[in-house]
Amino acid sequence: MNSFAESAIKSVNTFDATVPDLICVSHLRWDFVYQRPQHLLSRFATQGRVFFVEEPVFGDYPSPQLDVSQRENNLCVAVPQLPHGMSTEEIEAAQKKLLDQLIIERCINHYVLWYYTPMALGWTSHLRPLAVVYDCMDELSAFKNAPPNLRARETELFSRADLVFTGGQSLYEAKREQHPQIFCFPSSIDAPHFAQARSMSNEPADQASIPRPHLGYFGVIDERMDAGLLDAVAAARSDWQLIMIGPVVKIDPAELPRRPNIHYLGGKSYQELPAYLAGWDVALLPFACNESTRFISPTKTPEYLAAGRPVVSTSIRDVVRPYGEMALVHIADTPAEFIAAIERALQEDVAQRLREVDRFLAQTSWDRTWGRMKELLEDVIKARRAPATTARSAVAATNRGVPPSASAV
Repeated sequence: MNSFAESAIKSVNTFDATVPDLICVSHLRWDFVYQRPQHLLSRFATQGRVFFVEEPVFGDYPSPQLDVSQRENNLCVAVPQLPHGMSTEEIEAAQKKLLDQLIIERCINHYVLWYYTPMALGWTSHLRPLAVVYDCMDELSAFKNAPPNLRARETELFSRADLVFTGGQSLYEAKREQHPQIFCFPSSIDAPHFAQARSMSNEPADQASIPRPHLGYFGVIDERMDAGLLDAVAAARSDWQLIMIGPVVKIDPAELPRRPNIHYLGGKSYQELPAYLAGWDVALLPFACNESTRFISPTKTPEYLAAGRPVVSTSIRDVVRPYGEMALVHIADTPAEFIAAIERALQEDVAQRLREVDRFLAQTSWDRTWGRMKELLEDVIKARRAPATTARSAVAATNRGVPPSASAV
């Protein structure tokens, strides 16, 4: 089998040596929140090997080392473990050396290099992969504590990448002039997983004890959250219970609003989410409208909808288009508007909403998204291999006494 698109028919636990390996360099942790990288790369791992290389962790290590652990199918997670006190140059040099050792030890000869962070160029630019992919899922330069040279690194990555994918329409529109092979792949959905929420009746214990109605959010809780909006809604409607699920990062937890009807339940696994969603009366996207959210395309939007929940969101562009425009999500920004939207959501015709949601979600899935990405990637690899194949044919023809021009016909 010469095509790794064709290899999708093989068993999920089969490793096909004709499929190139994939090395992914990411600013996200594989075990942190299950989102776009996990959905896409776990699908690649049903066919070939994936090495997911995270950012380093620092500790009292005697010397740099690489912790490699096996996940499902053919996927390995590699975490550089570095001693405290290293300079930026030493950190990048150590990461480069550890990655080179991994490539040698695991016999990674033909591979795709897949970026989630341009900052990894500092220790990967020497590699010579079959293809370079930049899956640009966020405008990282707008995030809190973004490295000052991130934009310059991204410009360099655009010059090196064979393919660029964006995580939403707004991000695509902002970057489409920067690369000739850029494609928009908005947040997709594992609909059957979240649709389980529609038929579940037993809530998890930490949520079951909370009075109704439940207004819920799951995801990372960071600077993109509109804490003032949450506080105002909770203050105005003390009978509503706001349930917040997810890790708190990059902000001081003490800065989050604290009221008797706001409940922070911490992070939950991907497998647990449908059970929590099953007990929600309305799902929320209470994002602030600022530079850090200008280009986000929340994966949780279709996940909420697949779970059968009515959804209220602030006016995030990639939620307004298409979900708000299709009346699948209520859009509101001020506390008064947000409260009124929640009240409307609580009164929705459930059967009608589910029919409209299912009609929309039938058009998308992570399987379809990955299938199209795979086709584009395969085209790049074929094109790159073609000159070498032509050259070999020309040499063979010359050895047989055939003019090279004739062998190319």
